[in-house]
Amino acid sequence: MRLRPLTGLAAAGLLTVGLVGVAGAAPLPVPHDFTGGLAEVLTDPGGEPAGANDYSCVPSAEHPNPVVLVHGTFLNKQSAWTTYAPLLKNEGYCVFALTYGADTDAPWPLDQIGGRAPIPESAAEIGAFVDEVLAATGAEQVDIVGHSQGTFVPNYWIKFLGGAGKVGNYVSLAPLWRGVEDGDIAPGVPAEQIAELCEACMDMGPGSPSVVKMNASGSPYVPGVRYTNIMTRYDETVVPYTSGYVEGDNAVNIVVQDTCPLDESKHGALAASPVAAGHVLNALDPDNPRAVECVAVDAGNGAPKS
Repeated sequence: MRLRPLTGLAAAGLLTVGLVGVAGAAPLPVPHDFTGGLAEVLTDPGGEPAGANDYSCVPSAEHPNPVVLVHGTFLNKQSAWTTYAPLLKNEGYCVFALTYGADTDAPWPLDQIGGRAPIPESAAEIGAFVDEVLAATGAEQVDIVGHSQGTFVPNYWIKFLGGAGKVGNYVSLAPLWRGVEDGDIAPGVPAEQIAELCEACMDMGPGSPSVVKMNASGSPYVPGVRYTNIMTRYDETVVPYTSGYVEGDNAVNIVVQDTCPLDESKHGALAASPVAAGHVLNALDPDNPRAVECVAVDAGNGAPKS
C-alpha cells in the first residue's frame, strides 16, 4: 500500500558516551541523544545502526536470544536506535533492527519515514523480519525492545499473526497498550492531515480496532512472554503515560521517576535515557540484575545533564 509522503526531517547534534565493551573487542561509542539519529539518516541514508544487523553474529550462551529493535512512528532503524544498537552489541547481544511501515516507493528521504502503515500490515513485516533473524542465527526465540508504536505492533504479530512462542523478553519504552487518548502523535501536523499521512496513527486511539482487539481478552499480554513496561511521567505523546501500565502475572511496570526523579525524559528522550537503559538491560537479563544509576537526564533528547 502506498503511503502519502510526510515532509520534514531535521538533523541534530550527537553526544557520545563510551561504555565497556565485550571482552576482547573495542566498545562501540554509545550516544545518549535521541535526536542524533536523524543526522545519520541524512548523512548515510539506508545505513545500519552501529552494532546492528550483523547476520554472521552467533548468539552466546549468556545471551541466547537475538534482540530485535522496533522503532516508533515516523522513525526508522537509524533514527531510533543510535543508543540501543551499540549498547546491546557492547553487552554481547546479537542485535537486529528494521524499518517497517515505510513507503519504499517514495523518493529519498521520504522512503526513510517508517511506522505509517496500518498496524496489521506492519505487524506482518515485523514477523517476517523476526523469522529471518531466527533462521540466520539459529536461535529459538528473539527478545524485543520497542519504543512507542514499536511497543504495540510486535505484540499484534505475537498475539494474532503466528508469533507466539518466538519471543522471550518483550521490553517496551513508552508503551501504549490501552491507546493514546490525547497525545501529540505527530507534532506540527494538523489533525485533519494525520489520516492521510499515517494510517497507523488513526489506529492507536483507545477505541480503535487494533487497540480494542489487543485488549479484548482483558489483557494485551501473551502467556509465555515476559513483559517489561518502562514509562516516563513526562510523556507528551502517550497520554496518559499510564496507558502502558497494565498489570499482569508476566509483566513488570516501571516508571523511571519512581526510582530516579532526576530523569526528566519526555517521550522520545526515553529511548536514549541512560536510566531507562539500565532498566532495559535488567529486563533482558533478569537473572543478573545490576543497580540502575540515577542521573539527571535532559527532557528533550535523553542526554545526561552536565
